[in-house]
Amino acid sequence: MSFKYIVFIITLSATLISCGGGVPEVNSTNCSGVGMQSVLTTFDSEAERQAFIDKCQSFAGK
Repeated sequence: MSFKYIVFIITLSATLISCGGGVPEVNSTNCSGVGMQSVLTTFDSEAERQAFIDKCQSFAGK
């Protein structure tokens, strides 16, 4: 393997690792029906789930 190939693989790996999840965005898709059901399972704590639900309710009120 060449040095360029190894550097490319390391760079690609680091980029893909940093593309991890994060807090889901509050939008019309994530705040309705099936979208909300799938998003709520990604939260670790009940407080985070409730905060997301509150943000969705305020989003719907706009």
